[in-house]
Amino acid sequence: MPSSPRIAAAPTTTVVVEVLLISADLDGLRFRVISAPLRGEHPDAVARSLAELPSGHPDGLLHSTSWRFADRHLIVTYVALPDPRPGAATTPVAPAPVLGSDDPLAPSPTEIRPLDVAVHACRHLAFLRQTDATVATAAAAAPRIWRHVAEFTPVVAEMLAPNTIPSGVRSGGPSGVGAVATR
Repeated sequence: MPSSPRIAAAPTTTVVVEVLLISADLDGLRFRVISAPLRGEHPDAVARSLAELPSGHPDGLLHSTSWRFADRHLIVTYVALPDPRPGAATTPVAPAPVLGSDDPLAPSPTEIRPLDVAVHACRHLAFLRQTDATVATAAAAAPRIWRHVAEFTPVVAEMLAPNTIPSGVRSGGPSGVGAVATR
């Protein structure tokens, strides 16, 4: 019977919850980033607290969008909209190429900028708007911001017929990772 692989002792890894707060102005989408270390709470709870989206917010959405490893931190990224403080210092979300790696066995890009994470989150939301009933409902409640999110719709999502999401269909992954409406 083969033995289990040995895991070498490594420095402590800290889990960080990062939230991209999305807002819109006349020119398009803007974002800012806030984060906090995970200390025993569920990441969803930490992200919701950081995003300051109260229960019952009519057009609020919090979605787990990605993760990455950087500087001995496992960063779990959420996107939240609308930003409760849109006048805060923000950065425009400008189109950027899809990041990847040339090595099929090392998929992490060598560099990931905050803009890259924001663009990925907007593409993710634009896709989910076509495939997830919860996200579609949130989008319908906030057409001004979602008009700009739609500019990031991946080509595959454009092939999906709008308004064909069966009632109750939700995207997500293990342990309910996915969209959380703040209603």
